Parts: sequence; C-alpha cells; structure tokens
Amino acid sequence: MNITFSKKCGVTPSIISAMTKAAEILLKEEGLTDDEFNRAEISVTFLKSDKIQKLNYEYRGKDKSTDVLSFPMYESPDDFPEEGELQLGDVVINKEQAQVQAEEYGHTYKREMVYLFVHSMLHLLGYDHEDKEDKKTMRKREEEIMKEIGIER
Repeated sequence: MNITFSKKCGVTPSIISAMTKAAEILLKEEGLTDDEFNRAEISVTFLKSDKIQKLNYEYRGKDKSTDVLSFPMYESPDDFPEEGELQLGDVVINKEQAQVQAEEYGHTYKREMVYLFVHSMLHLLGYDHEDKEDKKTMRKREEEIMKEIGIER
C-alpha cells in the first residue's frame, strides 16, 4: 500500500502515522487480498476551508466548505482491476474544519483528523451514508477502526 500525503504543513508525523495504520487495518479487514493491498494507492491532500469549498462546488455543486471530500475510483472492491495499479482514490481533508470540530466535539485535533481520514477511506471502499441503515453501518466501522488504532472518543 502506498499513501501519498501532500500539503502536510500543520499535520504532525503522529497524525500521518495514525492515518497509515488505520488504512492498513481497514484495507486488510475489508478483505483486500495481499496482492490488492500491495498495489493499493491513496492520495491525501490537506487544505484550508476556502480551497475545499471550491472543490466542493466544482465536484458536488455545493458552494460551501466541508470537512472532507472523497473521490473513489471504484464503486466497490468488486470493481478492482485484477492487475496493475490499484488507485483507490483521493482524500481531501479540511484542516481548519477539523480543528473547529475537534473543539466542538471535545476531543483532539489528531482524533478528528484521523476520524475524517477513516470516514473517507470507507467511502473509497464503497461505503456510504445516504440512508439511516447505511449511516449506522458506516459509523460502526469508523468507531471500530478508531478503537483498533487506539484513538477513541
């Protein structure tokens, strides 16, 4: 697995390490084969509110800032190619909104950043939260992964 982190200013090595560990656990638990795991590639970008607002408008038609955007390459793991590059997709995290939410929810910036990453990774693997049952399933997986890497509420 290869994760490319760009624009890391303000993101500590501890956060990057926790995100990497979360991705490793998540991909293995979601049933990726060793070959798929080794070929998996993810891009992570950290932006400020104004920049993510532009992306949110451009790709989702919503002219407002958001905490995280996910750009999956496949609908589900069933669509993964059998060989060659396995670009799972792109994750874009709003550092400023993560700080606001960490304060609002009463936990650390690290916890919020890693949580947003885990949330987005689940989207890359086909999870969604469009209806109540899907949202419940996704939230459960998020909390399970956070617990496994030792970052709980």
